[in-house]
Amino acid sequence: MSTHTHGAPPTNGPSLADLRKCVHCGICLPQCPTYVTLGEEMDSPRGRIYLMRAAAEGRIGLTETLTHHLDLCLGCRACETTCPSGVPFGRLLEETRGRIERETPRRGWLDRVIYAVFPDPTRVGRALRLHDLYERSGARRLLRTSRVLDRFPRLRALEALAPDRRDARAGTPLPEFIPAAGKRRGRVGLLTGCVQRHLYPGVNRDTARLLSLAGWDVVIPASQPCCGALELHAGRLDTFRARARDLAAAFPADVDWIVTNAAGCGSAMKEYDHWLDAPAARRMALMTKDVSELLADAELALGRLDVTVTYHDACHLAHGQRIRVEPRALLRRIPGLKLVDLAESDLCCGSAGVYNLQHPEIADQLLERKVARIAETGARVIAAGNLGCLMQIAKGCRERGLDVEVVHPVELLARAADRAVEVSS
Repeated sequence: MSTHTHGAPPTNGPSLADLRKCVHCGICLPQCPTYVTLGEEMDSPRGRIYLMRAAAEGRIGLTETLTHHLDLCLGCRACETTCPSGVPFGRLLEETRGRIERETPRRGWLDRVIYAVFPDPTRVGRALRLHDLYERSGARRLLRTSRVLDRFPRLRALEALAPDRRDARAGTPLPEFIPAAGKRRGRVGLLTGCVQRHLYPGVNRDTARLLSLAGWDVVIPASQPCCGALELHAGRLDTFRARARDLAAAFPADVDWIVTNAAGCGSAMKEYDHWLDAPAARRMALMTKDVSELLADAELALGRLDVTVTYHDACHLAHGQRIRVEPRALLRRIPGLKLVDLAESDLCCGSAGVYNLQHPEIADQLLERKVARIAETGARVIAAGNLGCLMQIAKGCRERGLDVEVVHPVELLARAADRAVEVSS
């Protein structure tokens, strides 16, 4: 059994020492989205740790029941935030899923599609071009009106996630180098993401521009691959490690930081040193920063935006990276912007990577709860620091008929920077 220490990646499964940290106190139960939704002990962190420990100690096998309860976990890591014993639940889950993948691999049609397309930026681009044709032809409207997809909930979930109209800048790559504007602070690399570069290219453009305004030279390797987060969360650890090595090699060695604007990617990259015994990967783990961390102390000229905003905590930002203060502080710096609290802001929206495709019924229940909390705020804009959350929440608001805009915080900051330029010119 694995007894992982820093620099020695886990091999055979979760650490018994880490599993035994759980004292079964139950403090985590009210924080767990699946326990809150389903009310089942085995769908709580405590129940899942009981199953994982029993399997690790050889008291039970990797049964269908065990696999089912682990599959239903969103991997949001809210339990880690509240755990008084410091149980690293996310790693234990990923290591156990790794053992399941190694010993009893499953290959359903949906998994084959997801892992063949989503981690490959070129294939994502091709798939979205087909989607554009599907939308322009009127087939999307016809299919939705006919409700044929109601018989296929996973296909319906996939179809509903894509925005009605894509950003016109999609497919236009960013320059590989953007110089610092004003006083230079250093040099950073920017992760553009496999799906985000196609669905939300404006987020990457705004991120690069704000970093430049903050004094950073921005390096954006055109050939950068996937970070491997999807495979990591699914326990496909060999593929994940290969992607991590390739990504580390894609960025030049002279950058001070690697910047992410997607919570799931950033969380995975910050933990490369746990999974790989490779100097480049360990260095990348230490160098990775969410964009809000680097902009937190930046001197940015921001103009007035008279808008009411609420902020949703992406799970892998709040729980995975423990970043809550910086995004809110940045939004509060925008003159005129009113930031209102969102109840249950750190309860998962149901996206969780590809969970909303694999388990659409549970994901939709969580989404309905999230959208209800959003409606209570009266905000016209919802900000969230993760692509999956943006897509999921936008879908929920569309379906409820809620007239709101769903954006990444950098989009609001970029608008405020534009307003400052307009006022000064």
